Amino acid sequence: MFVEPVIKSGIPVLKDNPAELGADRIVNCVAAFERFGGPCIVVDMGTATTFDALSKKGEFLGGAIAPGLGISADALFSRAARLPRVDIKKPSKVIGTGTVDNIQIGLYYGYIGLVDGILERMIAELGSGTRTVATGGLAKLIAAGSKHINAVDEMLTLTGLRLIYERNLDRHRKRGA
Repeated sequence: MFVEPVIKSGIPVLKDNPAELGADRIVNCVAAFERFGGPCIVVDMGTATTFDALSKKGEFLGGAIAPGLGISADALFSRAARLPRVDIKKPSKVIGTGTVDNIQIGLYYGYIGLVDGILERMIAELGSGTRTVATGGLAKLIAAGSKHINAVDEMLTLTGLRLIYERNLDRHRKRGA
C-alpha cells in the first residue's frame, strides 16, 4: 500500500496540484486531525520544516516549507570558514560572550522566531481555536521555546500511517493482497 493522493485518507486536498503533496505531509495531517480536530496546523521539523494547515472540516488547505534547522546549521558551518560546528541546543542566555554560544543562540532563537512567525500568520488566517502540533527530530527542543506550539507528538507520522492503513484495509483485501 502506498500513500498517494488517490488513497483513502479522509483528508481532502485543496491544493493547486494534489499530486505534489508529499506522503509524509498527508499522514501527519490525518493523525493531527484525528487527535486534535480542526482547524489545526502541523509543524514537521525534519530535513525541511513543513507547516500544514487543516480547516475545521479537516481539509488540507496548504502550507509552507522552510529549510530544516539541521540544514540551516550545516550551511552556516560549511560556508563560514572560521565558525565551528556546535550542538543545536537551548542556550543558557540570549546575549552570548563566545563564538559557540553566539551560534547556538542564533540557531535556537532564530529558528523559534521562524516557526512562531509563520504560525502566528497562519493562525491569524485560520482563526481562533486553531491547534498546533509539532513532530520531527527537533520538535521538543523548538516547541519548548515556542509561543504557538500546543503539543508535540513524536509518533504523529506513524499514527497517520496506521490510520490510513486501517481506512484502506478492506479495499486492499479486495484486490487480493
